[in-house]
Amino acid sequence: MERKDVFKYVDHTMLRQQSTWDDIKQLCDDAITFGTASVCIPPCYVKQAKDYTGSRMKICTVIGFPNGYATTAVKKYETEDALTNGADEIDMVINIGELRAGNYAYVKNEIAELKNICGKKILKVIIETCLLTEEEKIKMCSLVTEAGADFIKTSTGFSTAGATFEDVALFSKHVGKNVRIKAAGGITSFEDAEKFISLGAMRLGTSRIVKIAKTEDNA
Repeated sequence: MERKDVFKYVDHTMLRQQSTWDDIKQLCDDAITFGTASVCIPPCYVKQAKDYTGSRMKICTVIGFPNGYATTAVKKYETEDALTNGADEIDMVINIGELRAGNYAYVKNEIAELKNICGKKILKVIIETCLLTEEEKIKMCSLVTEAGADFIKTSTGFSTAGATFEDVALFSKHVGKNVRIKAAGGITSFEDAEKFISLGAMRLGTSRIVKIAKTEDNA
């Protein structure tokens, strides 16, 4: 796979707390240069980024991030606000405690309510695989499918681990045919990126891939 083809899978991501508008602006510039699928940025910068990039770049942002335990009402408001500000894609974090307690209806309904708000815009569901058992991961494949979301996503990048090849392979076996897979967190090389894609990932949450390309271009 050529590198330009890998970039088409990348949500070029910057979610660190200390990020400034200058950082986000540079992220957008790099994403446009390398042709990534989107930029994934904090909600507070969505409007500025959309005004800056216009139709040149898809803007993705995060909801209930990174812990997922905000109420559904709060997540709904965050989603509505992000879409009003120009977000094209939404990455939400599930309520992991409710999942682990077996309250599957709560988790499914929350996803469905946010998807209803998103309409035709993409909703990705972050399940934080590093905190779940294999049984819980498989259950989330079913819940995400039943709730009508567009993607299941491995990780926030803020917990104890990120995406693994094993988790993406597991998703590929159990997720519904209309649900795509996003691997995020810990993707540090083009080789890893290609392996995730070969296992079924349709998006990659990372900034490292573009950083490598920029370094090589400047060498």
